[in-house]
Amino acid sequence: MLSLLAASGAAADPLYWSDLGLFPGFDLGFFTLRFYSLAYLIGIIFAYWHLSKTLKQPGAPMAQRHADDLFFYCTLGVILGGRLGYAIFYNPNLWSNPLDVLKLWEGGMSFHGGLIGVLLAIAWVTRSANLSFLRVCDYIAITYPLGHFLGRLANFNNGELWGRASDVSWAMVFPGGGDVARHPSQLYQAGLEGFVPFVVLMFLFWKTRARYRPGLLVGIFTILMGMARFVNEFFREPDSQLAEFAVRTGLSMGQWLTIPLILIGLIVTLYAVTRKPVGTGSVSAPA
Repeated sequence: MLSLLAASGAAADPLYWSDLGLFPGFDLGFFTLRFYSLAYLIGIIFAYWHLSKTLKQPGAPMAQRHADDLFFYCTLGVILGGRLGYAIFYNPNLWSNPLDVLKLWEGGMSFHGGLIGVLLAIAWVTRSANLSFLRVCDYIAITYPLGHFLGRLANFNNGELWGRASDVSWAMVFPGGGDVARHPSQLYQAGLEGFVPFVVLMFLFWKTRARYRPGLLVGIFTILMGMARFVNEFFREPDSQLAEFAVRTGLSMGQWLTIPLILIGLIVTLYAVTRKPVGTGSVSAPA
C-alpha cells in the first residue's frame, strides 16, 4: 500500500514556478510596491485593528493608549529584531559591511529575531505602564499569524526560500534552484505557521475563556509556531551559508533555535492552566 501511494505521488513532469505568471508587486511608476512589503503592511494594520477591537471586550489588560504605544514599538521590534536576527543567526557575513544589515529591501528576516524584538517591545511598554506582561503577550500573539501567513505567500510569489529536492506530484522548479524539482515549502510554512495558528488562536480568544488565563494564548502560540517550524525545516532548503552546519549537526539552524521555543511554550502553557483565571469583568488598565 505504501509503495502504491509513493508511486502515485511521484511526478512525471514537475511544475515550473516561472509558468505561474507571478510578478514582484505593483508598479506605481515612481517605485514598485512589492508584495513582501505589502504583506508586512497588511499584517501590521490588521494587528493594530484587531488589538483595538479586543480591548473593547471585557477583561482587557490595557487601554487603547497602550495599544498605540505597542503598535509603534512592536513594529520596530519586528523589523529591527527580524533583520538583526537574520544577520546574527543566518548570515553573519553581512557584518563584514554593516550597511548591508540595513538593506531590508534585499530580503532576509528571522522569525526568532523578530519574536525577540517584539518581546522586548512588550516588556518596555508593560514595565513603563505597570501592565501584566503575560496578558499583553496573549493579546499580541493572536494578531501575529496572519502577517506570517502573508509573508510566506510573498516568499512563494518571489520564488525564494524554496524547499529541498523532491519527486512529489506538486514539486516545483524554482529560479535559482537549478533544474531540480523542490518542495514549495513556503506554502507549507504559510499553512502550518500562519493559517493554522491564526484559526486556532482566533477560536480560543473569541469562542472560549482562554484569554482569562494569563499566558495560555501566547503559550499555545509558541508551541504551534515552534512545532510547525521544526517540521517545516525538514522540507525547506537550508540557507546556502548554513548548509554545512545542517549536515554537521543533523538539524538546521531554524530547528535548533526552535527547540527552546517549544520548551518555553510548554512551560508557559503549563503555568497558565495551573493558575486561577483572572476576573471576567472589565479591567481598567493602570495609568
